[in-house]
Amino acid sequence: MKSELLQENKLANQDIDYKKVLKILWSRWYWIAGCVLIAMVISYIYLWYTPPVYTTSASIKFDEKKSEITELLKVSNFYDRTNKMQSETFVIQSNPVLINAISRIDYKISYFIKGRVRTSETYPEIPYPIEIISQDSINFNRQMYDLRNVAANRFELSHKNGTQIEKKIYHYGDTIKKPGVVFRIKSSAGVDGSLYSFRFNKKEDFIGRVSGGLSMRDAAKGSNVLFLSQTDANAFFAADILNAIVGEYVYFDGSQRSLAALQTIEFIDGQLKFLSDEVKASGSALEQFKRNKGLIDISTNTQISVGKLTQRETEKSTLKLEDLAINQLEQQILNNKDRLNLNFNLEESGGGLLSSLITQLNNLIIEREKKLNQFNVNSQPVQESDNQIAVIKKAIVNNIRLARERNQRTQRYVDVQIGLAQQSLNTLPSAERDFVNLQSVFNINQKVFSYLSEKKLEAQISKAAVVPGATSVNQAAPGYIVAPVPKQVYTYGMFFGLASGIGLILLIRIINPYIYDKETVESLTNIPIIGIIRKFPNYIDKENRQILSLEKPKSIFAESVRSVRTNLSYLASEAESKVICVTSEIAGEGKSFVTVNLASTLALIDKKVVLVAADLRRSKLHKTFSVNNSKGLSNYLANQETLEGITTKTDVENLSFIPSGPVPPNPSELLHSKKMQDFIAELRTRYDFILIDTAPVGLVSDAIPLIRQADINLYVIRSGVSKYTAGSVPDRISREYGLTNVVIVLNAFSDDALYSRYYSTNYATSSQATYYYYSDYSGYSSSGYYTDDEKSGWWKFWNILKKDK
Repeated sequence: MKSELLQENKLANQDIDYKKVLKILWSRWYWIAGCVLIAMVISYIYLWYTPPVYTTSASIKFDEKKSEITELLKVSNFYDRTNKMQSETFVIQSNPVLINAISRIDYKISYFIKGRVRTSETYPEIPYPIEIISQDSINFNRQMYDLRNVAANRFELSHKNGTQIEKKIYHYGDTIKKPGVVFRIKSSAGVDGSLYSFRFNKKEDFIGRVSGGLSMRDAAKGSNVLFLSQTDANAFFAADILNAIVGEYVYFDGSQRSLAALQTIEFIDGQLKFLSDEVKASGSALEQFKRNKGLIDISTNTQISVGKLTQRETEKSTLKLEDLAINQLEQQILNNKDRLNLNFNLEESGGGLLSSLITQLNNLIIEREKKLNQFNVNSQPVQESDNQIAVIKKAIVNNIRLARERNQRTQRYVDVQIGLAQQSLNTLPSAERDFVNLQSVFNINQKVFSYLSEKKLEAQISKAAVVPGATSVNQAAPGYIVAPVPKQVYTYGMFFGLASGIGLILLIRIINPYIYDKETVESLTNIPIIGIIRKFPNYIDKENRQILSLEKPKSIFAESVRSVRTNLSYLASEAESKVICVTSEIAGEGKSFVTVNLASTLALIDKKVVLVAADLRRSKLHKTFSVNNSKGLSNYLANQETLEGITTKTDVENLSFIPSGPVPPNPSELLHSKKMQDFIAELRTRYDFILIDTAPVGLVSDAIPLIRQADINLYVIRSGVSKYTAGSVPDRISREYGLTNVVIVLNAFSDDALYSRYYSTNYATSSQATYYYYSDYSGYSSSGYYTDDEKSGWWKFWNILKKDK
């Protein structure tokens, strides 16, 4: 039968109430407003202190131009470009191009003007011309020098020297010697009362600034136009350096295209110088032989053999030249980290792969140079580039090895052919044979000389035919501000402030461990709530001497207590005398406060009410009624006093009070005794309502026997004091002792929505068996029904002053 009494109801169904979400946020609108205000102030300070960043743009068009000479002679350029757009972006950002571009602008001295908030560069304006008399190219003082005009012809120059500030007065035009630099400031024509600064630079000091602000992209997909942009804190510097980069790249591109031809010309010049002497020597020897021996006519067969020998010797000489060029290229690959170009004509010897491999190697070297602007030599990105370069170099060396092997095989074949030609000539008479040999040597030297001269001419034509493969389409001009944009900063600041305010509200709610509203209680337990007692707005003394429901009968608080009284009438309605046990989880949750006000309210409807202070350990109810606690319930249970001796009439009509009495050594045993059961039975015969204020069930077990004897068990949860664990106690009590008479009162509820649950209980779809009608009276204080709660607004202060008079 006990199982039939248990409450097996599920928790109430709850749905998100978006109006409550808005109400929660609105409850702390001033937090959100404060966060927005702080964010806007921070945005203002950020705009005040942050120097603007400007951007400018230019564009380059890539096209393979050919000069009239190239078209006429059908000469192909030595310079090959694959994957043009991608590879050229690496070239533009390479150190050689950037260093030379920096050389095109006035980089040696940077001028600044110091303001109250920030220091700004004056480029391209020069407030005072400085002449550098001498300067160490590496070791010179790069510190900032501050200049302040003190008179028409004098100025103060200061700078840091270690931890000290070094100051000195100079005349304009004086020679100033500082570590690594000697200079003079010529005049003060542009110097006003402001504080100026300057600094000496070298080209490498600008690499990070330039490369960090340089970006490139294709103007359109599939186009041959590259769009370049430069960002910098100085709009004029950004425009000048970007134009310098474009100009330097166009020049660099043309010089690189002609570099292969120049290397070929240099190589051939070295060989021609040697062969010129050989041709002269062999020609002189042949002429001397003819004068000494006389003119010798040789047969047709001999002439044919001489021609074949000369042809093979010429081929061998050409192969030796090619082998020399192969060795030179191999040494460049192994010993050089700079970019390379094919000298002579090695593409056919390399099987057509050398040119492609060298192009890949050059691109990797350029990419490595770009990474060195951001990383050190031992960093992972640079090490990855080194590994890729090593792989490509290994492939090039392998290709060179194969080319050398082909060259040597061809030389061996030519040597065999030369040997056969020599055998046919060995049958000739000695004089004719000597003539043939001299003639052959002369012809070989002459043909090789002619061959190299032709190659030199081809290289010179190729050099003359070179036209840069890129042209500047649009020049950069001083651009516009890209950061910080005030509208954007304030917009972000406002959204950040809103997010911070809302986030603060959410954070406070997340770390909150307390129960605040009935929806939270309903989400934790299926025990019904019998009512909500409002928080009393005025001061309450510690002893609860004010019986508040009587002192403020027209307050929302009093009405909320009466609402609980009304709902109590529906519980245990068959009992002629109702025993109501009031408890809570811990002390300080207001069970005694609720008991006093509920008892006084019940007495108002002509019911005989007795209030029993059954907390035998630390009851304070006797102070509320100003009763001596020297005798009370503990004396009665110990057979030391009679019921009439411990019962006290109060100032409230129909309300009696029984104090707890002195603290006994065995309070739990006394409350579990048969004497206590008889005590409650006797009270039933004398009173309509017996309200028992017990000890907290979460701390001691004293209240358990009283709970089991009560007709109604009133469990008090205090808003803002009771933790979430308090919500599970009524269920546990009901389940463990088979009780169906447990109800909850939410005490000290206020209108503050910050901690309220943003769900609303859907009573129509909930399976919970019992609900009681009650109100939380939110927003009704100004309805006119609760005159004890009416307050004068601050804007009606003159009415208050008038009443005081």
